[in-house]
Amino acid sequence: MKRFWSFLLAAVMALSLLVLPAGAADVARFSDVTDRNTIMAVESLRLMGVLDGYDDSTFRPGAALNRAQFCKMAVYAMNGEDELGLYSSVTIFPDAKPSHWASAYINMASRKGVIAGYPDGKFHPERSVTVGQAVTILLRMLGYKDENIGGVWPASYMAVGATVGLTDGVGTNGNATLTRGQAAQLFLNLLRANMKEGGSYLASLKATVLENQVLVTSSATGPDGLDTAMKLASGETVYQMASGKASNGALNGLRGTLVLNKSGKVITFVPDAMGVQMTVTVAAAKANQIVDISGAVYAVTGKTQTYYNGEEKSWSEVFSWVSAGSSVTLYLNSAGGADYIFVGGGTTASSAVIVYENGSTAGFADLTGGGTNYKLYKNGAEALARDIQKYDVATYSPATNSIRVCDTRISGFYESSSPNPEEPAEITVLGHAFPVLTTARESVSKFKPGDQLTLLLTEDNQVAGAVESKGSIASSNAIGIVRSGGRVDLLCGITLTGEKTDGEDLVGQLVRVSSTYRGHLGLSRLSGGNASGDLDVAARMLGRRQLADNVMIFQNGLNGVEAISLSSLNKGVIPGRQITYARANSADKVDLIVLNSGENGTVIYGRIFTETHESQENVFDDDGNPIKDENGYNVVKTTSWETMGVEYGNGLRTKEYGVRNDVDTGDYVAVTVNQGGTGFSSLKKLAETKNVPNSAWTSENLVTVGGTTYTVPANVLCYNRDMKMWVSLSEAHAYADRCNIYTDGGYVRCIEVKR
Repeated sequence: MKRFWSFLLAAVMALSLLVLPAGAADVARFSDVTDRNTIMAVESLRLMGVLDGYDDSTFRPGAALNRAQFCKMAVYAMNGEDELGLYSSVTIFPDAKPSHWASAYINMASRKGVIAGYPDGKFHPERSVTVGQAVTILLRMLGYKDENIGGVWPASYMAVGATVGLTDGVGTNGNATLTRGQAAQLFLNLLRANMKEGGSYLASLKATVLENQVLVTSSATGPDGLDTAMKLASGETVYQMASGKASNGALNGLRGTLVLNKSGKVITFVPDAMGVQMTVTVAAAKANQIVDISGAVYAVTGKTQTYYNGEEKSWSEVFSWVSAGSSVTLYLNSAGGADYIFVGGGTTASSAVIVYENGSTAGFADLTGGGTNYKLYKNGAEALARDIQKYDVATYSPATNSIRVCDTRISGFYESSSPNPEEPAEITVLGHAFPVLTTARESVSKFKPGDQLTLLLTEDNQVAGAVESKGSIASSNAIGIVRSGGRVDLLCGITLTGEKTDGEDLVGQLVRVSSTYRGHLGLSRLSGGNASGDLDVAARMLGRRQLADNVMIFQNGLNGVEAISLSSLNKGVIPGRQITYARANSADKVDLIVLNSGENGTVIYGRIFTETHESQENVFDDDGNPIKDENGYNVVKTTSWETMGVEYGNGLRTKEYGVRNDVDTGDYVAVTVNQGGTGFSSLKKLAETKNVPNSAWTSENLVTVGGTTYTVPANVLCYNRDMKMWVSLSEAHAYADRCNIYTDGGYVRCIEVKR
């Protein structure tokens, strides 16, 4: 009997941890649509009613369309379904009588002047529609007439279609049979197009269009009480769906146009054609660039619009909080720079599955709509099923067709909830208000303010469930950087606030965080970890363990802990004694390393500076009396000496030590400081190559000189000798057409420019 109850309890828990969105049965995800552009097009048009899938959860993008089916799509794209009753009893074509299922659509499209029949007077609704026929129909919907185009059909129509962007992604063969996937792209291009006489096509539908918007989520709670409403980054208003359909989330995180009917309800969301969209895992986030885990570099500016933690901000405001391992969606322009950044992989979770057994993918198919060809990521890195652990949280990103698993867990004192503990939409723990997924509310409602609990979070920091913290294997793994004023910025991208514990000042340090009462943050410095050994930088090994692709490396420098890239370290071996903390993930790969201070063994690259110091003291006679000069003033002896150190950024310097004869002011060096902080334990000059032309750079992270190609780290130091200040790489390139580079171990460590 005891075993039976244990089994029953386990089964109930497993069911309770499967989190699906409200109205999940109405959320369409098609298992055979994996191309990102097709996914977006299909979802935008499905919400509008232009197209849909089959009962077996497939879309069949390669299947041909007939002329009747295309007419129905055209009517819905004209937002004309309310007028269909006017055409249901009309006969225009003898083979499309009122008894034909598509007669109203065919008749309406004919009366609107967008379709025509064949010379025999028939419409031939069952014939396959060609690309040329489809483009012709859509051009007519944009106000083009045959006399405006002329020439030879379909070539002339295809040429005009290409000019207005209608055929983008569809091809140029007008005689080819149109597929369902091509039709989706055609209609999305139509919704993005302008009318021949000016103005957008969407505006011609007598709809309200909200342009240049970012769709935060399509699973907000609407006025109807259903979690199917859309919320934009630009405000708190939520927009209820007109069709009652639920979006599958494929449009979340995209910039585009929200289309509303006369009642202010959503007809659809049309994503912009913003060049290239891609989701990457961050290796390093800097003020002027993002480096992904493959080493690719994407240029950004401080003004680049960025969606982060529920708000639209500039990149300069948020880049310092985007840690290694974070997922970001980039919208790239033709030059490869980012026009817009969505932090969080381009999706906000509306549903989640909490894993109940190690290695289990149970419930993942419910997230994908039955598809199994998704990519699997855990904490931003590609993973296998065996890497998944109990109490991990899985969400689905339709935009990238990936299951994204997260193991972030926050334990602490339950401070408050909103609107109430029985139906919590939001819960405050450790001074931070966490949004609660709708179907996670049951597990969270088992707790009340004053309890200790552990929150299980999605990749975008929503609560997917809660468990008891006492004795739970779902222990907290909250790690962050302490800031002033009782604030801690966690590596997962959220900020906690409260009172620090008594004792050592930990500002600028990496710590574990907990709490035992309201407003309290318990902080403890990271040390030890579950991995150890020497760090072999070139081999990407720590002891016998491999480094994870998205490994985070922190160095406790002169101004507190700071993130550094692996490429900024020498390609040699860093002894284990210089590693404060190392953590191996569930795949037994090292994903977090904290190095001792740059004053205690870590290599610092920079430029030698010297300072002259003076001291004065009185001169005394043999009796100990001050010697006077002829005017009665004390005779003073002046002593002068020089010190030297290394500067490695504006305002960033090592301590000063005695002058060495092997280097001069302005030399570029690699140094380490001894354990006692009394001097340099190693110092060597970097190899200098002068007058390297800008044309030698094949990209921002590669430069070739004398047949040798050097890697340029994302955080390479650049010094403007004329202005006597450190600048960014792009600023250095813009200032002069040549530079001096200083290299070590196949990497460019410093760059100097002057005119």
